[in-house]
Amino acid sequence: MSGRSIAGVLCLAGPTASGKTAAALAIAAALAEQPVPRGVEIISVDSALVYRGMDIGTAKPSAAELAQVPHHLIDIIDPAESYSAARFVGDAQRLAGEIRARGHLPLLVGGTMLYFKALFEGLDAMPAADRAVRAALDEQCEREGLYSLYRELQRVDPVTAARLPPADRQRIGRALEVYRVSGQPLSSFHHEKAAVDTPPLISLEPADRAWLHGRIEERFAQMLDAGLVDEVESLMKRGDLHADIPSMRCVGYRQIWEALEADDLSEMPERGIAATRQLAKRQLTWLRSMPQRHVVACDAPDAQAQVVALAQQLIAGIAP
Repeated sequence: MSGRSIAGVLCLAGPTASGKTAAALAIAAALAEQPVPRGVEIISVDSALVYRGMDIGTAKPSAAELAQVPHHLIDIIDPAESYSAARFVGDAQRLAGEIRARGHLPLLVGGTMLYFKALFEGLDAMPAADRAVRAALDEQCEREGLYSLYRELQRVDPVTAARLPPADRQRIGRALEVYRVSGQPLSSFHHEKAAVDTPPLISLEPADRAWLHGRIEERFAQMLDAGLVDEVESLMKRGDLHADIPSMRCVGYRQIWEALEADDLSEMPERGIAATRQLAKRQLTWLRSMPQRHVVACDAPDAQAQVVALAQQLIAGIAP
């Protein structure tokens, strides 16, 4: 897969709380008001928005926002299911083709940078999951603790270990699974690829990181006021979910789940905000590795107007 397989689209990315939803709707509104109107359909590039019943903590667009512009890849699976970068690429390619066939512009919007990277550069073939190996790793984790797995990963694949938090059980387990199945480190399957004919990408990035931190803190408080703890409690009560599946590893959900299990919510807001800030930091690091991006300072007073103007300029080079 390469950038050629997703031609004719516009991409809008940025860290959490950078204003992507509002900017995307502003682009759609501006194109609808042109002398020759052009319809827009949004393809979500977000690994959390795919889950049904996870609305508050994912900052899912409101019903009014969803009604303004057609949205895709939101509320498509149950939290007990998994969604992969490979599945996203296939879905995004299919949807982009269908949207273009309707004469509309596919606008890819989100903050899951792995999905953007997979879409632009393709995916490396890796060993399939091995249940026996995964079961052995789970048993080792229960017996010796997660940090023992992380230390093992540091020995066999220091490159991957360096980019993973020591508490990321899912990805540490997958990296060790790949090593035990193939005898090769996970990092050996990731090869640098030239980004050929990648679609235009607008990147919302703060000039002042403190501005983004303030937005994150404010939004997390709003989520708690809106009932995020109740939302997580209802997910826990289902009985078929646990803290280590991908849906419950989403920022905010994991911290609240752990606090509820410990029956102590006192430090939860601080931990949720800290985890969200770390997510934003990782997202910005991913973005800065994409030299083709067009940066707009999301903390600028006229950021939305800048995004719209830049989008109109870039769209002029996209075939209708």
